[in-house]
Amino acid sequence: MKRFILITGLLLLFAAEISRVYFIMPFPGSQQANTIDFAYWLGRNIIWIRIVLLLLIALPLIQALRNNKWWQRILLAVVMILYAVIFYFFNFRFEADKMFYQPKHKNFTAADKNGADTVLVIGVAINGEAKAFPIQIIGYHHQVRDTIGHTPAIITYCTVCRTGRVFSPVVNGKPEIFRLVGMDHFNAMFEDATTKSWWQQATGVAIAGLLKGQALNEIPSEQLSLAAWMRLHPNSTVLAPDSAYKKKYKNLAGYNKGTIDGDLEKRDSASWQLKSWIIGVVYQHQTKAYDWNELVKKQTIEDSLPGMPVLLALENDSTSFHVWSRIVNGRTLHFEKNGLRNTLTDSDTHSVWNMNGTCIEGALKDSQLTTVQSYQEFWHSWKNFHPATATYK
Repeated sequence: MKRFILITGLLLLFAAEISRVYFIMPFPGSQQANTIDFAYWLGRNIIWIRIVLLLLIALPLIQALRNNKWWQRILLAVVMILYAVIFYFFNFRFEADKMFYQPKHKNFTAADKNGADTVLVIGVAINGEAKAFPIQIIGYHHQVRDTIGHTPAIITYCTVCRTGRVFSPVVNGKPEIFRLVGMDHFNAMFEDATTKSWWQQATGVAIAGLLKGQALNEIPSEQLSLAAWMRLHPNSTVLAPDSAYKKKYKNLAGYNKGTIDGDLEKRDSASWQLKSWIIGVVYQHQTKAYDWNELVKKQTIEDSLPGMPVLLALENDSTSFHVWSRIVNGRTLHFEKNGLRNTLTDSDTHSVWNMNGTCIEGALKDSQLTTVQSYQEFWHSWKNFHPATATYK
């Protein structure tokens, strides 16, 4: 009986330490099932589980070390050393916030000091202030806390889902601090410091804990090349690389183009595969996905969501995209792209529009197209977090 208790207790102890991290990190088979509630319970109760199991095996372990044969005592010692090794790695090496850190030095510079115009950025503009956050930087950090236009914001990115989102960190009227805690269905999760609830990066929704079901307020953002963003916001500053993480940023070289090594982050060039790129559009709780390859081929796509005719347009850099409403002054317009000029012409008034969405020639001069929130991400992510999404085919 004592041997049974000892063996069972040791197995449960090992299983608890490994499972606590296994279910919230991208280990083989860990991200497919809906295990977040169990993972959260395990994470919140791991200290008590350790105490109970260690007390359970304490007496049988002491007796075994005293009375068993020498090779059995050595075996038990090896098992306990192995537990210590597992404890160390699963508590100090494999946890998300032990692998990905916040910038130590957060500096913003003018665009001409920050590198190539082709750098892919998440751009945010609030109250007249604009900032650009290179994806190669925030892709490592997963989140960067900042203030834009006197407004606190967290700029987040999950490279495994290719999801860039910007949120207000205010929860129940109070600014909150978040740490990267792991992932669920391959999407980054953050834990707030106050209630220890877990928040999904792709949606901003709390999926476990006291605040389960609440959602962070999203702040509008755009994914563009640095050149396209600076054309929109000439006075924007750009987050500079932190020299302390130079090697980490280098590991994401090729991510912008989808050529990075590694199955989790590399693009599938075919359409509608798990790692295919899509553009996801959200309008009044309606969602729709558009194939990136089709946009590259056509350069523009006209479509309609319920109550909203939209235009998707790709710039000549084949990187920067826009989604606008086609309604101008109560009228639904139709557009064609002029590739040589990187402009659009509406066939209704023959007015010319630049890639800022501004009419620069014709009857509608100085009119402005309204931006519709949209994202570029992997198809597996979009369909998982928007299961009712429509698709444009």
